[in-house]
Amino acid sequence: MPDGLHGFTLYDAIFGRRSLRRYRPDPVPDSLIEDVLHAATYAPSAHNRQPWRFAITCQEATKAELARAMGERLRHDLTADGVPIEVIEADAARSYARITSAPVLITLCLTMADMDVYPDPRRSQLEGVMAAQSAAMAGQNLLLAAHAHGLGACWMCAPLFCPDVVISALNLPEDWQPQGLITLGYPAQERAKTRKPLGEVVVWR
Repeated sequence: MPDGLHGFTLYDAIFGRRSLRRYRPDPVPDSLIEDVLHAATYAPSAHNRQPWRFAITCQEATKAELARAMGERLRHDLTADGVPIEVIEADAARSYARITSAPVLITLCLTMADMDVYPDPRRSQLEGVMAAQSAAMAGQNLLLAAHAHGLGACWMCAPLFCPDVVISALNLPEDWQPQGLITLGYPAQERAKTRKPLGEVVVWR
């Protein structure tokens, strides 16, 4: 456990974490970023292949280029859907602000390089699902560790809709498949969190 977290329980992190989208401009030390990444890599993974990969972006120009490129794809897709232009521009502006205002961006990816290979589509698809589940568990570890360190974070699913754009903007290896974009920083907001009661989501058999 990193220094300074003694006495902070797992349940503190689980029940206290929120998805926060507004951050103070203060930079996040590299050592702190490495701590949350280290926690992420301790997630369980299919076959213990650890298929997660992380791209860290702190440079303002790179964040702006990524946000611009993703915004263009968003505009293209929503225009094809027949969404009114004012709604499209509001969505694109909101996305751009969320990406560029975060001190740190962590693009969570998966790679199939070390996963099992099958000759049939069914098992190949399921192997991909297993890799995605592994990456998601790493992302949850990262979010909990960030909260334990007093950081705010939010998972954006938008890279799933434009993986080629993200790979190009960040110059990622071709086998890295973007799964989510995690914004990270010292929080500038507080939020409450509600959950459905267990009776609505659990069955006992």
